[in-house]
Amino acid sequence: MYRDKNPYHLSQLFDMNTRCSTCGTKYKIEPSFFFGAMYVSYAVGIAFAAAAFVVSYYFLDLNLLNTFIGIVITLVVFLPVIVRWSRNIWINFFFSYDPGKARD
Repeated sequence: MYRDKNPYHLSQLFDMNTRCSTCGTKYKIEPSFFFGAMYVSYAVGIAFAAAAFVVSYYFLDLNLLNTFIGIVITLVVFLPVIVRWSRNIWINFFFSYDPGKARD
């Protein structure tokens, strides 16, 4: 789906292929199609933040300030992953991947 598989190459974070190499599905349906991924990104970010809270507060036994700092660091470090996962989840709301439907 992405030209560069590594999400931490930040200059190429949003660079996508035009079409799926297997089934030929066009990724950019309309100019602002992936704006909806922002809503998914919020939910994915909350999941990462909740996981960081549980790990830092309950398992590492940190105080609330250090737990908050851990949550912020987690969200900053995983931002490129969250962005890509959100786009993948968003496009899967509208298209289903079927490997048997490969184009000729």
